Amino acid sequence: MIFAILNGKVSAALNRKFYRNFRLNNMDITPEQWTVLIYLWQKDGVTQQELCNATFKDKPSMTRLIDNMERQNLVVRISSKTDRRINQIHLTRTGRDLESKSRYVAHKTLKEALKGLSAEELRISQEVLKKVFANSKD
Repeated sequence: MIFAILNGKVSAALNRKFYRNFRLNNMDITPEQWTVLIYLWQKDGVTQQELCNATFKDKPSMTRLIDNMERQNLVVRISSKTDRRINQIHLTRTGRDLESKSRYVAHKTLKEALKGLSAEELRISQEVLKKVFANSKD
């Protein structure tokens, strides 16, 4: 039980740090939006379901997230030509333009969060978390 509580606290603290650092750098995005943007910068024009799978979010949460990102002109939904029930999510110019600055801010944020950890501690931590994830996913 302690592991779950500590993991939740670390996740919440990191999200707050990301959110604060994005705001301090005049970036109006959330950590959740950033995870979607990262995926789209690598592979633009994916379905909402693919984004759900990549970010481990459920469909209603992803729909709300994409709705907000559309309102901010970060992404646009385009109906599939073969199946109108399927939306493909594409970056807008505004969404693409955030990449460089947001990656810099994220790198800086992680550097702050991981300060004082050795390379070996990071390696072990990643291995442990990967095992916990593999044991926990459905």
